[in-house]
Parts: sequence; C-alpha cells; structure tokens
Amino acid sequence: MVKYPKYTTTVVGAHSVPDWFEALDRLVAVGQLAMGALTDAQYRTTQAAVLDQELAAIDVITGGEMHRRTHNRHSPPNAMLNFFWQKIPAFQGPTRPKPITKHDPDVFHPAATCRSRIGDKIDLGLVDEFRAVSALTRRPVKITMTGPLMLSKIAYNEHYGDIRNMMLDLGKLLNYNFKLLAEAGCKNMQLDEPIFTISEEDEVEAAVDAINLAIEGLPQDVHVSVHVCQGNYAVGKEYDGQIGHRYFDHGRYKADKICGIECSSLLVEHDMMHHYEGLVGNKQIGVGAVDVQDPKVETGEIVAERILTYRWLAPEQTIVTSSCGLNHLPRKTAFGKLNAMTAAKRILGG
Repeated sequence: MVKYPKYTTTVVGAHSVPDWFEALDRLVAVGQLAMGALTDAQYRTTQAAVLDQELAAIDVITGGEMHRRTHNRHSPPNAMLNFFWQKIPAFQGPTRPKPITKHDPDVFHPAATCRSRIGDKIDLGLVDEFRAVSALTRRPVKITMTGPLMLSKIAYNEHYGDIRNMMLDLGKLLNYNFKLLAEAGCKNMQLDEPIFTISEEDEVEAAVDAINLAIEGLPQDVHVSVHVCQGNYAVGKEYDGQIGHRYFDHGRYKADKICGIECSSLLVEHDMMHHYEGLVGNKQIGVGAVDVQDPKVETGEIVAERILTYRWLAPEQTIVTSSCGLNHLPRKTAFGKLNAMTAAKRILGG
C-alpha cells in the first residue's frame, strides 16, 4: 500500500459538532422542523468542516462525519456505531443499554442486537460520502469506518456462537465497501478501533484477522490507516460543558498484536507511542500529538516536541494527527488544533 510523504497532516475523522444540532434534532422530533432542514444543516456543517481543514492546510481531509450525527451524545444515532448498525439488517429491534467502561458503572451505550447472519454485500453509504465530500474540495479525501471489533463487542450477539465469526463476517462486509470506495476513486481509507485495550487477547487476535480481511485485495495506490485510541466519549447531565474522556484505557495495551494489521499506517495517541517501539516495521505512524482531551490549543512547537520525543520513529514514517476526533471541542478550539498540526509540520521540515 502507498505511503504518505513525511509529516503529512491528517485528521482522525470527526470535526467540531455545533451544540445547536441537538436543538434541531428536538424540533424534528416534535414536528416543528422537517428532517430535510436538519439534513441541510448537516450538509452546511460538512462544508464548514472541509473549509476549516482547507484553511488550516491539512493534507488529507474528511467531511467531519457531520452527516452521521443529529447531536453529539453517544446515543442513537451514534456516529460510530448506531449509524452503521442501522444499515445492516442483521441488527434488529430497539437498542438496549450496555455498560462500556470500568471507570464509571453509570456509563452505558445504547447497543443494537445482532439476530441473524451479517450479509457481505450491503452498501454502507461510504461511496456516497466520498462523492459528497470530494465535490466540496480538491484536496485528498479520507473516508473513515468503524472497525469490526468495535461494531461487534459493543453490540449484543444473539446469533453467532462467538465474537470471532461475527467479526469475520463484518470484515467481509467492510471489504466489499472498501472495494466500492476504491472503484469510486477513493485513495484514503481508515478503520477506527478504540477498544483493543479493554478486549481479551483472543478477541484482539480475531479482530486483527478481521481487519486484514477487510483491507485484503485493495489497490496498491490506496493508503489504509487504522486509528487506535482509548475512547473519546463525553456523557452526563452537563454534557455540553464536557470534553471527551478516555473510557477504554484499562487493560493491557496490545501493540504487539495491533502491529499484525497489514495496513499502511497506525494513528496513535502520542502518549501511547512508546508501546510501538521496535514493533511497527515499515508501517507509518500518525502521532496523535494534538490532544483532543485538552481544551487548550497547542502551539506548533509543542506538537513538534511531542513528535520528536520518539527518536526511533523516522521522519519518513511520521504522520501528524490528533489523538482522536475533534467532535467534542468548540469549533474555534478545533480550528486552532488543526493549525497547530500544520505549524508542527513546518517546524519538522515536512
């Protein structure tokens, strides 16, 4: 698979979600606003997300995943999970609460239930997303997709005997969609897996197999990233005053198994980089040196310093990115962090 030039800048995916999204969602629910108006708001915020990235001179951009949201809470339609579960007929019926973290027993995710075999020829809408975002920019566009471990482990499983078979079928489905993307001209794809650390060893091994199945047979000119983080949820009664939290940062960090993924690059939180020394081979690593859990905007110097901490990582292997999505941050803060990434690239000589 193709590599990026040294110090290429890219986002993890999600852009700042405006707090008025939720107000519009409520108006749709009570019949005071047509769904078409919210769809238009999603389109306008996609335009804004693209413009922010262009103004900050980010090299590989996304549409901010704005069309996947009607608000920013982790409830249906959650942009990583429910948005895709709803497109897969095997996931049926209403959601049920499911605990997601040992850090807080009161934190649940509204989880779908898998009640039949997952088909491998379902269009998940990734090509439509690629075409819509590409129409707004001349920059390279990356399409992100939730990985098979996240889609499987958070759901209730009432069909498969074990999670491995469920993940493998999801891998086949993702492979179908990634090949559709490649045929449509998309050269940049990403899988998101935030729960490697909290998962069992055999689950991670199965997830690596499923991810490799998902990206098997893609053209050599496609760059595939796998984003690995510890979560970026913000929940609670005072939600709008919070930023994302790492709810998945307990357990063994399984970099040795993660590096078995046959992707172009791994996108990793900067303070977790030490786990990868001596393991990455010829993969590139996106150093998440912009911290989305910190409301302060970093300088380019700080971002560059965080990256240079890891002397074992060659410039040609280094991508500049954020620790996770920017969705929980105010737009001004998110835009500042984008600019810090490109300032760091200049300082590093990219």
